Amino acid sequence: MWWPFGVALGAYLLFRLWYDNWRGPLKPAEIDAGLAAIAARGGSGGTDRAQFRAFLESDDGREFVMLNLVKVTPGLVPHPETGEPVPGRAMLDQYSRHFIRRLLLRGGHPAMVARKIGPYVDAWGEVQPGPGWSIVGFMRYRSRRDLLALAADPSFAAVHAFKALGTMQTFSFPTRPVLRLFAGPRLWVALLLALLAALTALASAALH
Repeated sequence: MWWPFGVALGAYLLFRLWYDNWRGPLKPAEIDAGLAAIAARGGSGGTDRAQFRAFLESDDGREFVMLNLVKVTPGLVPHPETGEPVPGRAMLDQYSRHFIRRLLLRGGHPAMVARKIGPYVDAWGEVQPGPGWSIVGFMRYRSRRDLLALAADPSFAAVHAFKALGTMQTFSFPTRPVLRLFAGPRLWVALLLALLAALTALASAALH
């Protein structure tokens, strides 16, 4: 009963086609088109456009992880559609649900999201006082091409107000892990598919 393992292998190959970047680094024409689309819809917020372009132009085609520090708007804010007072966190959650769906479609996903539970316990140099961060998030991006596509995605125009109302302060910057002590999806998806294939093979053998 080897057919379940063949199916599992095919499923894993499809997963890798979605999860990995097979198109290489960004091309200059893609960068120009993406940045033009962002400018046309009035996006990019407080992003330094020159630095953003430099990051895109230095694309190596590899995945990266975006660090996000967020201070959620405390208390109630007016809902952008109804005007009803709602918690700022609810507004941010509504934006986040849309963002995660679009990120998943492009092979990205949350790598870790954590809630702040205390003040700074160590700080060196000219560190500004903590503004009261609420959330720390690491978002895995398949490539810089996907980051650019998400930044230019017109569907975010409909939910940008939720982000603005739910976020009092934030900043983000891209990182690349140099030490990782947990299994990523490439490994645990392979193990899960292998387990399912083994169980299917055992069940088929028992029936015959």
